[in-house]
Amino acid sequence: MLRNYLKIAWRNIITNKAYTAINVLGLAAGMAVALVIALWVANEYSYDKFLPDADRVYQVRRNFNSNGETLTFSSTSLKLADVLHTLPEIEYVAPTDWGGTHGLMVGDKKLSIDGVQAGSDFLKMFEYRLLQGSRSSALSDPYSIVLTRATAIALFGTENVINKVVKVDNAYNLKVTGVMQDVPLNSSLQFKYIIPFSLMEQQPYMKDAHGSFGDNSFELFARLKPGVTYAQLAPKLKIIEKGEKNINAENSEVIMQPMADWHLYSDYKNGVASAGFIDYVRIFSIVGILVLLIACVNFINLTTARSEKRAREVGIRKAIGSQRKHLIFQFLIESALITFISFICSILFVQIALGPFNALTGTTIALPFNNMAFWLVAMGCVLLTALVAGSRPAFYLSSFNPVKVLKGTIQVGRSASYSRKILVVMQFSCSIVLIISTVVIYRQIQYAKNRPSGYNINRLMATNANEDLGKHFSAFKNELLQSGVVESISSASSAVTDVNMHNNLDQWPGKLAGETVEMGVIAVADDYFKTTDMKMIAGRDFENVISDSLNIVFNEAAIKRLRIKGDPISQVITYGGKPRKIIGVVKNALMLSPFAQADPTMFLYNNDPHQNMIYRLSPKVNPHDAIDKIGQVFSKYSSAYPYTYRFVDDDYNRKFGQEVLVGKLAGIFAGLAIFISCLGLFGLAAYIAEQRTKEIGVRKVLGATVGQLWFLLSKDFVLLVLVSCVIASPLAFYFLQGWLQKYDYRVTVGPDVFIISAIAAIAITLATISFQAIKAAIANPVKSLRSE
Repeated sequence: MLRNYLKIAWRNIITNKAYTAINVLGLAAGMAVALVIALWVANEYSYDKFLPDADRVYQVRRNFNSNGETLTFSSTSLKLADVLHTLPEIEYVAPTDWGGTHGLMVGDKKLSIDGVQAGSDFLKMFEYRLLQGSRSSALSDPYSIVLTRATAIALFGTENVINKVVKVDNAYNLKVTGVMQDVPLNSSLQFKYIIPFSLMEQQPYMKDAHGSFGDNSFELFARLKPGVTYAQLAPKLKIIEKGEKNINAENSEVIMQPMADWHLYSDYKNGVASAGFIDYVRIFSIVGILVLLIACVNFINLTTARSEKRAREVGIRKAIGSQRKHLIFQFLIESALITFISFICSILFVQIALGPFNALTGTTIALPFNNMAFWLVAMGCVLLTALVAGSRPAFYLSSFNPVKVLKGTIQVGRSASYSRKILVVMQFSCSIVLIISTVVIYRQIQYAKNRPSGYNINRLMATNANEDLGKHFSAFKNELLQSGVVESISSASSAVTDVNMHNNLDQWPGKLAGETVEMGVIAVADDYFKTTDMKMIAGRDFENVISDSLNIVFNEAAIKRLRIKGDPISQVITYGGKPRKIIGVVKNALMLSPFAQADPTMFLYNNDPHQNMIYRLSPKVNPHDAIDKIGQVFSKYSSAYPYTYRFVDDDYNRKFGQEVLVGKLAGIFAGLAIFISCLGLFGLAAYIAEQRTKEIGVRKVLGATVGQLWFLLSKDFVLLVLVSCVIASPLAFYFLQGWLQKYDYRVTVGPDVFIISAIAAIAITLATISFQAIKAAIANPVKSLRSE
């Protein structure tokens, strides 16, 4: 019996090639979209899962009570690390410093790459695969280094490098004690090498680093002992810092975030990790399901619309004894066969699409052909899709009364027209929501990009400085200025597009009892504001390293946050236990998120060389020539390091990376949803034109024009799309308003967005159905009326 059902199903598929092609293409596209999104979602959830005992690893954070508002920081103190070591619930604690780029040199090979300085328990806690070396002792010697496989090959040409020496920052000869597998892309922590934290602790500036809970400059990680839960440990964490007479410690509460949440739950609100990239993962999961449902609707509509072609078959089968359940099973078998063919096509589509998709998202997703679980889940989804797509046609077609069908007294297909219209409206409502979302996301990105940044990024460049360059920074600076390739040059403790350090002020005019304010702190050298082109709105710039050493410049946001009344110039605040005079106020600059309010920031004057060198190219020199010249001068004063650079506008544009990615994905999926919807519309238009062939012939004989016939056949579809616009607009407005609330600086969703989206949807609809409408309208009426 099953063989007979398959044979009949295959015969119907072959007989109706055009409609089969539309069904298969629509279902294949929908399944491909759902599969790509499912693979991407699985990749996002896979972050850090490759590490053994990942469920016991946590990052230590601080909830800081800032006048009733809870702010969460990942920066912690070494004194806290010492206390955590004493708690019996904790197995390992590792302080880390992600201080950026270091220079690695072996012979004439020089690399300037990012790494981490980590405590000796780091590799015990994070069990990355070690290719060489011992996990227990690799970081025990301060003068050791662990390389990733790629770094080892880049420096030595081989991964067999144990006990070989790498010169770091042209100052330390470190012995290679381990080689580890390259860190996977789906790891929250990314680094190219590990240097023992104990080497950093030998530096003079680290002398008192363990003395206070208030010195929050490092990131801590901890792993709990087997069988211990975070709930058991949490009460002890809450009281750790409460005994110290330090305003930072008194207002801080220690918390821990499990590794499973690092990637997806990065946004804290009132001390709780409640949002982050998980929002987009959920949104696109819903989009994938909706696109697949849109494809299923195509199958349902086209199958029920062509029911008249199958009505006599059903009538005859019932007349000779077929039961309804047998007919339902037959139609479901036909649906399953079409769905399976569509699935095979979708695998091909996904294989083709994954290359561009990975390039867009920065992932390395691949179809897991060798994973049996993948195929079992895929086959389950295929059967579920076949059931969803085929159940409505199966139950509808099998319900025909055989007597009425064979007598010709039943108007087959008309009873389903209303349900078809409802399904078309649902299809286009989903598609139009995606169109509106794409438009709003694009506008939000452009709105933030067009926002004044507070500094001029044109021809502004940055380079990570180093100790060698620091020793000769004045000579380096003077030589570059004299060469004419740069207009201005300076350095700072933070990049132009970032704020590396936040700290508390001790005292300021108008401070309330118990009030705390934590703000960004940036140490800058000569010509910083000139080089970045940040504008002074009051007071003056730093002028003399001696007389201005205890003076400060605030930005507008800091003045507002401190509620300083009157003229702020010459007013005194206390920071770091020292009174400091305000000599200037600089216009707000967007150093953190371009979607948020400017961060309150204090600028200190320190002419010592800083980690971030900033310089503006001269407009009179070709950028390529200027970069070549800067590289030559750089190598003269810092021969142990390769000259690396970046354009600040690239750094700034990377701040939009997540939103740009979401916008592009939304646009792609909206386009595919519209394409699938239009496939169904095209099939329905062809069917309706076929059904009304004689009517169209009569109208043409009676003098109807092509335009009138086109309007006759198009108006019903346009009406359905208009209804879809009416339904989709408030739904899109509701969800987009919620999404926009996460941004302090956001666009307003006006009526023009909905009008543009509606016009686009109607134009696409008319373009889709016009071919069939005009084809029917220009057909020779003699042929259609010949049988009459």
